[in-house]
Amino acid sequence: MIKLLRVDHRLLHGQVAFSWTQELGVDCILIANDGVMRDDIRKTTIKLAKPQGVKLVIKSIEDSIKALKSGITDKYKLFIVVESIEDAYRLAKSYPEIKHINLGGTKPAENTKKISKAINITSNDEKMLNELISTGYEVEIRQVPNDKAVNYGEL
Repeated sequence: MIKLLRVDHRLLHGQVAFSWTQELGVDCILIANDGVMRDDIRKTTIKLAKPQGVKLVIKSIEDSIKALKSGITDKYKLFIVVESIEDAYRLAKSYPEIKHINLGGTKPAENTKKISKAINITSNDEKMLNELISTGYEVEIRQVPNDKAVNYGEL
């Protein structure tokens, strides 16, 4: 069962690893990211942030989609973390059981606009988010569980 799909450019770090996993009551974290699969240093860093007693799986976006569709993840209370809105979009469109997306942090870059304290989006991100919302997805902005959720569709 997917408890949450979160976009966070830092992927797994203290805030995500502890506050979200405790709040959600998850027993497995899936890091869905193509870049981490090719970067042993990032992989090691992510593994160091894993909370005790929680399984950590790191897969590419395509392999994550295959795992979700196969049913192998059904036995877990699953927390999926991706690095970008595009990755969340790809997962959500390929696996329609995902209906809720949390925007936790996207870094500022050229051609992004800041829509909250920690969320910066491109025009392409905006199009993807608007499409998701128009087809029934819930998209919230919230860094930590104690924050008040802001509905992206109401911005």
